[in-house]
Amino acid sequence: MKAICLGVSGDLEIREVPRPDLPPAGHLLVEIAACAINHGDKFFLQPGSTASLALAGSRHDIWGASGAGRVVAVGVGVPEEFEGRQVAIYRSLGRGGAVVGVWSELAQIPYTACVLLPETLSPRDYSGSLVNVFTAYAFLDEIVAAGHKGVVVTGGTSSTGAALAALGQARGVNVISLVRTAARRDELRGNGIEHVLATSDAAFDAAFSELAVNLGTTAVFDGIGGDVVSRIVPLLPVNSTIHVYGALAGLTPVSFPTGLILRHNLALRRFSNFETATARDSDRLAAAMSDLATMIAGPMFRTRIGREFGFDQIAKAMAYEAPPGFKAVLVP
Repeated sequence: MKAICLGVSGDLEIREVPRPDLPPAGHLLVEIAACAINHGDKFFLQPGSTASLALAGSRHDIWGASGAGRVVAVGVGVPEEFEGRQVAIYRSLGRGGAVVGVWSELAQIPYTACVLLPETLSPRDYSGSLVNVFTAYAFLDEIVAAGHKGVVVTGGTSSTGAALAALGQARGVNVISLVRTAARRDELRGNGIEHVLATSDAAFDAAFSELAVNLGTTAVFDGIGGDVVSRIVPLLPVNSTIHVYGALAGLTPVSFPTGLILRHNLALRRFSNFETATARDSDRLAAAMSDLATMIAGPMFRTRIGREFGFDQIAKAMAYEAPPGFKAVLVP
């Protein structure tokens, strides 16, 4: 079968690899309908990145974290409800030597790394969703357990930002979504997200400071870095923690007076969804996936497709610059 794999030079290449046959215990065979390219798929291919972390446990060095398709076989111990069903996949949650990655025609994945999709949905529309939805879900678990009442999302138009806003409202956690423009603000509000602020507004600083205090948003989910973080740090409530998840701002530094750390008791830490209790505990992971299956059909969790590419167009797909919140999608 065809698969997109990591070559010895660090580039992606199409290979013919053996098809998996009978899945081992706890695993599914999934005929892949589509797989999205996430920011992380590009990030781990940058010079200096530790690509092996993203590939851990995937046979044939098959690349990619996200996909969706239909289950064609199940191993011992897999719940009967998975047989023949459509699923969304977050491969990176399933580690081990039996895993066959999702950027292929047929994937072999632990069922706990999959969410059931309603038959009324197209799997292509959820081919990149689970990585974002699970990240948001696990993050909310972490901050609620730590005593936070609300969260500021610096990348409100990102797929994970949209998932955080929707899940926060469903779970009663206050969320302030930050976007760059009034048009993006109006778009999110039109989708039912209540607290959205545009950083381009002249009154942003005052509005954000007041809202953050009123809503108790002492957790920050940051996938951007750079200027937006530098701007909001002095405006955050006391006892806030900034959780760094991504770096879309690239080399743009974050800058603020260190005295703010002392006066406001600020904390800065890395967030990795793999290190959360939700991901590391098998029972909690299975429960989270079961819970997400009841809400995955929501419009804020849908993968927004910028453009579709065939496997043989992988170079063009990786070079494609999708609009904010949209993704390139690979179709076998």
